[in-house]
Amino acid sequence: MIDLIQEIYGTIMRNKLRTALTGFSVAWGIFMLIVLLGAGNGLIHAFEGQSANMMMNSMKIYPGYTSKPYQGFKEGRSISLDENDRVTTERAFPENVITAAATVSKGDAYLSYGKEAVSIGIDGVYPNYPELEAVKVKKGRFINERDMQERRKVIVLHEKTAKILFPKTEPLGKYLNAQGVIYQVVGIYADQNSFTPTALVPFTTLQLVYNKGDSIDNLVFSTKNLNTEAANEIFERDYRKTIGANKHFAADDDGAIWIWNRFTQYMQQQAASDVLHIAIWVIGIFTLLSGIVGVSNIMLITVRERTHEFGIRKALGAKPMSILWLIISESVTITTFFGYIGMVAGIAVTEYMNQIAGRQTMDAGLFSVTVFENPTVDMGIAIQATLTLIIAGTLAGLFPARKAVRIRPIEALRAD
Repeated sequence: MIDLIQEIYGTIMRNKLRTALTGFSVAWGIFMLIVLLGAGNGLIHAFEGQSANMMMNSMKIYPGYTSKPYQGFKEGRSISLDENDRVTTERAFPENVITAAATVSKGDAYLSYGKEAVSIGIDGVYPNYPELEAVKVKKGRFINERDMQERRKVIVLHEKTAKILFPKTEPLGKYLNAQGVIYQVVGIYADQNSFTPTALVPFTTLQLVYNKGDSIDNLVFSTKNLNTEAANEIFERDYRKTIGANKHFAADDDGAIWIWNRFTQYMQQQAASDVLHIAIWVIGIFTLLSGIVGVSNIMLITVRERTHEFGIRKALGAKPMSILWLIISESVTITTFFGYIGMVAGIAVTEYMNQIAGRQTMDAGLFSVTVFENPTVDMGIAIQATLTLIIAGTLAGLFPARKAVRIRPIEALRAD
């Protein structure tokens, strides 16, 4: 074994530049693979984080405009939703709908407390709102059934809105002014990613205070027994047909109401994540292959340069396996050493990315969204990638080694 190590060391030292360039291509391949995997994981983790607290088995319904004539009605007719549609949603689909709620909104409300003020939307919501949206109460309480029944003027603020209106005082229990309407702050909430955070009040209160009548801006409901995309498509078709019968639009009129199916969206996101993973692995593997090809070429050159030496070895009685083992060992040594360097460097870079941009968000005051999170690679995957590289390096040395073994001693001794 010591003789083998000395021979490998001597061969490498005689070809320092060539070995270094080949090793760099190997190290660069594994380095790029790990960095790409880390960056891809950062994007995927951000996508997953956005929907982490959101109920995936739920749908949201928005009114739209008819895109085709129906029973004497012209196309382009505006469709509105009301309380009857919410009740119909729960009663017509008992096998698939768990609970339904609705939202009615007041845009561009001006909230003020003392000298502080903010322009923000107000949403009237049901008590089950946190069960259907990515909302978590951090302080105080949420809207309850009694608030709904008595149409109380209570309000739940987003944590960022609360910081603006109450920078130096505890907001719970305080009264704020919403353009002449006084609301008492009863809770503070947070959500995973706030594009446009709103203030939340009881659904019935907003209907009464802002004269919204019986109309609603959107429906949201949780579902059950819809575990495949096919089942969801069938449900959506039946749902359009049911609502269309009430609102007088065609069952296949996709423009009349817009259905945001979070389950199918999640499935699409998973498919996109899988495509991203595959693309990263393909790019990384081709980068690795460039290093493996370099190792194979170096071994071929080594065999050609040492043809005379191998002939003498065989003439003196060296077994073919010893020559085979010598070439393969040199190939494995190069790929293992430089592959390890590339792996360590790649992991170090991903950890550095995690330190400086481990949770990268787009924040513009009232709204923020996470776009990059935890760009690291599992150690097991990094080791597996390196072991794959070593195996490939072994195969890269195998073919030149077989060529060396097949050389006849008389022909090798004649070689220049």
